[in-house]
Amino acid sequence: MAVRSLFPILLSRDLPALVRFYEEALGARVDYHFGSGEQDDYVSLKIGGVALGIGRDPDALPPLVGDRMALWIYVDDVDDTFTAWIAAGGRAEQSPADMPWGERVAQVRDPDGNLVNLGAEAPGDA
Repeated sequence: MAVRSLFPILLSRDLPALVRFYEEALGARVDYHFGSGEQDDYVSLKIGGVALGIGRDPDALPPLVGDRMALWIYVDDVDDTFTAWIAAGGRAEQSPADMPWGERVAQVRDPDGNLVNLGAEAPGDA
């Protein structure tokens, strides 16, 4: 058995708002969606060459203690992406900084509180 692909699915109480956020912050585009009635229950976004799913869950709540998961997204420019993330309504956890392992990293949260790491090869290591 071989794994052919893998992608995360975030759950959101406000699916349309979280979709708009990822469109604005990362240039995502809706690749697929389905729903019941007049609203979507699931949306698949394309961000560059990768997929991110968002499912509607009216009962979705952030974890009571700590984070249960985090996304790691490699980008071309951490500083530019960090700025776009904040402008789109995301929250900063850690500003962009060069790490000892040779990457530039920022930690942010989307409007639903999901922890996201933005990473790129540190300048000068290219």
